[in-house]
Amino acid sequence: MMRAALRSALLAGAGVALMAGGPAMAAAPVEVTVEAAKAGDVIDRNIFGQFAEHLGTGIYGGIWVGKDSPIPNVRGIRSDVVAALKAIKVPNVRWPGGCFADEYHWRDGIGSADKRRVQVNTNWGSVPESNAFGTHEFMDFAEQIGADPYVSVNLGSGSPAEAAAWVEYMTAEKDTTLAKERAANGHAAPWKVPLLGIGNENWGCGGAMSADHYVEEMKRFTNFIRNFNPAQREKDKMKRIAVGWDGGKLDYTEQVMKAWKDHVYSWDIEGISLHSYTVGGAWPPHRVATGFGLDDYAAVIKDTLRMDQLITTQTAIMDKYDPAKKVFLAVDEWGAWLTPTPGTNPGFLMQQNSIRDGILAALNLNIFARHADRVKVANIAQMINVLQAMIFTDGAKMVLTPTYHVYRMYVPFQDARFVPVKFAAGEYVRGAISMPKLDAMAARDAQGHLWLSLVNIDPEAPASIHLSGYKSASGDVLTAPKVDSVNTFDAPSVVAPRPVSVKGKAGGLTLDLPARSVTVVRLD
Repeated sequence: MMRAALRSALLAGAGVALMAGGPAMAAAPVEVTVEAAKAGDVIDRNIFGQFAEHLGTGIYGGIWVGKDSPIPNVRGIRSDVVAALKAIKVPNVRWPGGCFADEYHWRDGIGSADKRRVQVNTNWGSVPESNAFGTHEFMDFAEQIGADPYVSVNLGSGSPAEAAAWVEYMTAEKDTTLAKERAANGHAAPWKVPLLGIGNENWGCGGAMSADHYVEEMKRFTNFIRNFNPAQREKDKMKRIAVGWDGGKLDYTEQVMKAWKDHVYSWDIEGISLHSYTVGGAWPPHRVATGFGLDDYAAVIKDTLRMDQLITTQTAIMDKYDPAKKVFLAVDEWGAWLTPTPGTNPGFLMQQNSIRDGILAALNLNIFARHADRVKVANIAQMINVLQAMIFTDGAKMVLTPTYHVYRMYVPFQDARFVPVKFAAGEYVRGAISMPKLDAMAARDAQGHLWLSLVNIDPEAPASIHLSGYKSASGDVLTAPKVDSVNTFDAPSVVAPRPVSVKGKAGGLTLDLPARSVTVVRLD
């Protein structure tokens, strides 16, 4: 995208005024104005959602170790991972996929573990899938970390009857046959299912369906699937999410929204999805996760900024059929997709996680916040050991990634109200690539506190910002010694937050932002 076009796109979707800036910005503090009196939309906590697919060691070894494991666990779910995820207040977890979801038959994952079907995971690595982690184990995991379940039903190879029975099994309260079966399997009370995905990527791995064909299937599924939990009858109703665009290339959104506009009483949806991965160029992914330089850094960060325009484009289609914004947008697969870690099964999609990934995460979360009127759900791919993970595990060992630390720093933005910010973004140039040097986002939480995120995209030069009218600020900054610095099991704190340095001056505050950094502060 040309330089002027990029600035225009950021302005259009951000609610942020990016004023002219350049090399001189480094010589004097950039004035950042938080328009605290202007309240925007609530930043739904569900944009900080996670994604856990039956893929590689994301589930087995990452979450599930079994009840007899020497690794500390509660009912087979590893305790160190639970504690780490509770600390970032995970709002929802999307499961069982992904591509795996449209080959998943829920009855294979209930009942006695020794009687569950063992199959081949044809999507990811062609390894055995034991189904040891099924509905009860997932719901237990979600409860342990305090998250809502976001369940994706099998539209690709399943049937409306199978999906309807699964939702009844999870939510029925009365003495139905399926409720009794659930109770016999260890859970008498019905579960809540706040989010339900109606298929996954059915334009591709979910069945290679045309948009028209998918719409007809989606209408059948939503017609027959019912949530029976009495706690979800009047309020907290289950929200059904249809399949939308993949990176803005397909016509699913148009056809789904056109059908929704004239839908009859028997079927409905509340959301539609957008999937987009950052690869730093053409598909397939070819950028490395470690040992990269400034050219790779610039290409990946520039690519991830496309998210703003993808959301803007998708929102325009939705607005055409839904100007009242009744249907929300769920960016329920996003993140960096890089080359697999050498020596690992390439079908396991394990990749390292550097300070670049932390910056990438912050930029996307800021974009989602700026589109808070439409974006209500987002799920980074994925939670543990896969793609842009929060956590890596290896046997009993666990390490937190730079992306995890960004999510920890961003907890105050959950359900906070968006506040516009004005600042001079400046420009970072690397060869033929140019992009803003700075990014910022602010919000006011329910207690009235004002929070500000500042991202210095420039991997080489620090920046300084000035805030007028504030007496104090406190918070953390995440940076790293090198542009490709990572955390490992042997060196787990190379990239970790530290308290931010704030200088008080007459009439305001000055904050120094290190190169390649994410800073979050509370302003008073």
